[in-house]
Amino acid sequence: MKSVPGNHFAERLAAYQARVEAALDRWLPPVTEKPEALHEAIRYSVFGGGKRIRPVLVYAGGEAFNVAAAAVDGCACAVEMIHTYSLIHDDLPAMDDDDLRRGRLTCHKAYDEATAILAGDALQALAFQVLAQDPGLTVSAEQRLRMFDILALASGPAGMTGGQAIDLDAEEQTLNLEELQTMHSRKTGALIRASVELGALCSGQVDEQQFHNVSRYADCIGLAFQIHDDVLDIEGDTETLGKPQGSDLERNKATYPNLLGLEGAKQAARDLSEQALEHLAGFDEKADMLRRIAVYIVERNN
Repeated sequence: MKSVPGNHFAERLAAYQARVEAALDRWLPPVTEKPEALHEAIRYSVFGGGKRIRPVLVYAGGEAFNVAAAAVDGCACAVEMIHTYSLIHDDLPAMDDDDLRRGRLTCHKAYDEATAILAGDALQALAFQVLAQDPGLTVSAEQRLRMFDILALASGPAGMTGGQAIDLDAEEQTLNLEELQTMHSRKTGALIRASVELGALCSGQVDEQQFHNVSRYADCIGLAFQIHDDVLDIEGDTETLGKPQGSDLERNKATYPNLLGLEGAKQAARDLSEQALEHLAGFDEKADMLRRIAVYIVERNN
């Protein structure tokens, strides 16, 4: 892995994580309002930990295009709401049937299945409400509509929902490498790409070639992120991962280590990280946060 500018990366990562947490707190309904149980379940899930990689990518994408963080807050909240909704639903008994998420009981275990479904539904709707109403987002109506389109595509059948459907159909089946990449480009990669793209669009006017380059960057890190997750499922431990270690193996799910071998999967993730950096070659130091994230996602331990 080549050297990448990363001074104070941990501090900047923490600062963006704290910033989106504060913005989410402002947007989410308080637990004192009816229906209290629903609002409590929403906040339980949103504030249950997590790396906030997607909103951090929104901020970093905006940073690359010289956008102030205040103009990016709404988009950062929207992608985290969509991400959390997807996790709540993925954990349900009809889907992955998980008991733990981020080291705590999953939403349907902490509350009940009906409340979990409604919490996910509410977060999906809230995400688009934030995009429509966020006062810090000062782009044109046309650009805002483009943002709606990007987030909807990433969330729907061409994105996460379709990827989850493929994943469920693939259980106990043997996928080849191309099929596995297609599944993860939707289930994981689509929202990661949308995160970077939304950050870029917060600038109002984006050079289309630069927009294309950051999109390709995001495609690379999205796949690298998933490959590294598959590696962590083998090498990590339940306490660090915040979910049962080896759960993919237990379900006999198709993974990159199964197809490429453990070392082959690690190398594939590193190669994708390098390719992501190459797509940023035309950007100046304002894209250094994006560069450092490309390294971070293949070095993290959870």
